[in-house]
Formats: sequence, structure tokens, C-alpha cells
Amino acid sequence: MWRHVVSNALTLAIVILFLVGGVIVWGTSQYKDDGPLAEAICLQVPSGASMGSVSADLAERGAVSNARIFRLGADYSEKASQLKAGSFLIEAGASMEQIVDVVTRGGRNTCGTEVVFRVGVTRKQVQVRQLDPATNRYVEQARFEPQVEPVAPVYTAALDASDTLIRFAVAEGVTSWTIVDALNNIDFLSGEVASVPSEGSLAPDSYEISKGQDRNEILADMAARQKRILAQAWAERADDVEVETPQEALILASIIEKETAVAEERGQVASVFTNRLKRGMRLQTDPTVIYGITKGEGILGRGLRRSELRAETPWNTYVIPALPPTPIANPGRASIEAALNPESTDLLFFVADGTGGHAFARTLDEHNANVAKWRKIEAERNAN
Repeated sequence: MWRHVVSNALTLAIVILFLVGGVIVWGTSQYKDDGPLAEAICLQVPSGASMGSVSADLAERGAVSNARIFRLGADYSEKASQLKAGSFLIEAGASMEQIVDVVTRGGRNTCGTEVVFRVGVTRKQVQVRQLDPATNRYVEQARFEPQVEPVAPVYTAALDASDTLIRFAVAEGVTSWTIVDALNNIDFLSGEVASVPSEGSLAPDSYEISKGQDRNEILADMAARQKRILAQAWAERADDVEVETPQEALILASIIEKETAVAEERGQVASVFTNRLKRGMRLQTDPTVIYGITKGEGILGRGLRRSELRAETPWNTYVIPALPPTPIANPGRASIEAALNPESTDLLFFVADGTGGHAFARTLDEHNANVAKWRKIEAERNAN
């Protein structure tokens, strides 16, 4: 009798073990296999949210097939307590395991609304944009010039939202004074900037910022990044460069930055200035003259006068025989690398060609012919 009972109990235990094992295998498969999401979504995780509320939201939006398995998987992987607040892009077909990794990894938001303070050479703009999960492209919602145009209502709403990402984006060739001026006009930042950082010392790039952040902290981040970029480029410089120090490289890079906005031309422009320095020729570049007038505080807003081309300032490369004493703007990585690895050419001159680029020349006669073409283009444009 007891043997029969033991046999039945053993059989039942084996069945239960098989069932439990099957459930575990099934649950593991559900957790690790591709998920049911047909199109990418943007998942907002508010501050103070739990893995339970996130799993319910995901299930409701069709991103996971079973909210309980999602929660159990997060618990088993010991990630449930690591949930981060923010906006996260959940790709189509993402597994539960991948989603748990996304919402616990941290870092910057990967979707949702962004407010971008754009600082350009000639103007400053505020852009509000939102990432479309379906296309993984940003859709612009508003753009305006602060202190010039009315503030867009969507901007105010975006700043009030807790999950909005705020960025400070600086274009190549912007001066340090312009950057400080832009930071001073962002009213939700803190800290007073005691002095403008040295020209050329700030890396043009896009920086994530936050409400209440100290302006000096942002400037320190920019300076640290530029220092790293310059150090790396200096370590990888060509053997025959004409600059003798990293600071001279920064000066030359700033001139290259201001002379061309065409990426493919940087190496050629760098070669022209390198060749002229080798021959002891004056660089004769207009942006240095302009900097001698403005000191980087705003734009000139007009053409140069002949008297200004002859005026003796420390930056006027029509007068001084070599590089100016400081950079004339903050150059980007590409211009720094071009200054330290110029193309190998025998070019000595360049002038605008009317297309946004430049016509390069080896001899003065070739250059004068290019200048005549440019003057003709200018005359025709002015006539129209």
C-alpha cells in the first residue's frame, strides 16, 4: 500500500517538475525572444515610477506579451531597482530583456522632446523638436530667435515637462564672447561668468544641460573637450607642419575654420596657409582683420574698408608676417586636424568661386584670373 502511495507521489512530483521546468523554459523564451511591437515607440518613465507601472504601460501599448513575465525577468536579473526616469526609444521587435536593459541603463534620453539652444556665427536660435519613433527622425515643432521673436508656447510647455532634454549646441567658428553671451541669455541657468574664456579654448559641439546648472560648469566641459581634441590631434600631427606648439595649431585652425565652411576644402585651405608660412609670406586673410576690429564681440555686419586692410592690429595678417597672437574663433575638430595634417600641395592662393567654395591657385597670375571671375560674379549679383 505505502509503496503504491510513494510511487504515485513520486510520479506527481516528476510531473510537477516537468511542468515547472516547462513554465520556466516558456517564460525564459518569452523574456528573451523578439517582442510583439510592430513599430518603435517612445516610452516615458516618470520620476518615482515602478517596474510594475512600466510593465503595465508596455503591455497596454503592445510592447510586451506578458507584464508579469517582464516584472519577474527584471527581478530575476536584479535590475528592477535600477529603473531610470526619462524618455526611451523602444525599437520594433525589442525583447523584454532588451527593454529592461534600456530603461535601467541610464544616460541621456533617446526620444521625446528636445529643446536645443543653437549658437551660430551670425545668430542664436531656440529649437523645439520631437523624435518620431516610427522614422527615428526629429520633427521640428518650433524655432525662434530669443530676444528678437516671441517665445513659442510649445517651448514653455517643453521646459515645464520633467522629461524634456535640453541641449546647448555651438557651431564651429563661434567666438568665446558669443558663447558666453548665449549662456547669459538662458535664464534658467545659474552662476555668473567672471571672464570670457580664451579664444579657441572651447569645443564647438552639442552639450546636454539642465535647469539650474552653473554656466561655468558648461564652459569647463567645453574647455576640457577642446583640450582633449587638441592633444589627440597634436599627437597625430604630420612631421612637416609649420606650427611649433599646440597653441599655434589652434590659431591656424581657427583661421581655417573662418575661411571655409566646405568640409572638403579644409585640407586645401590648410595647405595654402602652411605653404605661405614655409615661404615667409603673409597669410593675408580677411577674417583676421575682422577679428582685429570686433575682438570677437559680435559680427562686423559690413564689408572691410581698404583702410582696415592696412591698419596695424595684432591680428591683421595683411600687415603682420606670421600667425596672429591668438585664435580668432573656436575651431572644430576637423579644422584642428586639417591644420596639423594639411594636404600636400603647392597651392598659395584662394578666392571665392561663387558657389560657396573657393578657387585655388599656385601662381599669382592664376589667382588674379580667379579674382577677376569672382569680381564679375559679384557685379552680376549686385546688378540683379
